[in-house]
Amino acid sequence: MPARLPIHLILDNYGTHKHPAVRAWFERHPRYHLHFTPTSASWLNQVECWFAEITRKRIRRGTFRSVAALVKAIQDYVRANNKEPKLFVWTATSQTIVRKVRFAKRTSGTGH
Repeated sequence: MPARLPIHLILDNYGTHKHPAVRAWFERHPRYHLHFTPTSASWLNQVECWFAEITRKRIRRGTFRSVAALVKAIQDYVRANNKEPKLFVWTATSQTIVRKVRFAKRTSGTGH
């Protein structure tokens, strides 16, 4: 990106995104503008959909006797998934998404 252009980042509300050291870095780099998704709106983040899928299809179905066994199961799933990846496609209309975002803002009390 050319240095003269601002960069807008869309982030979820994960704690590391709001850590004092991270905030300080962004304060020193005003080119970056942070925008946070509403709390309880993980469906806006497509990687969260993938995390839900791997949890549903592999992690919950397994019994893991060690962390290493869990890591191996996840890596095996990722390898198999990458052989024939499938796109995540939103089926909701923009009106439905906006309505859910407004609802999440009202009920979360965070205002963002």
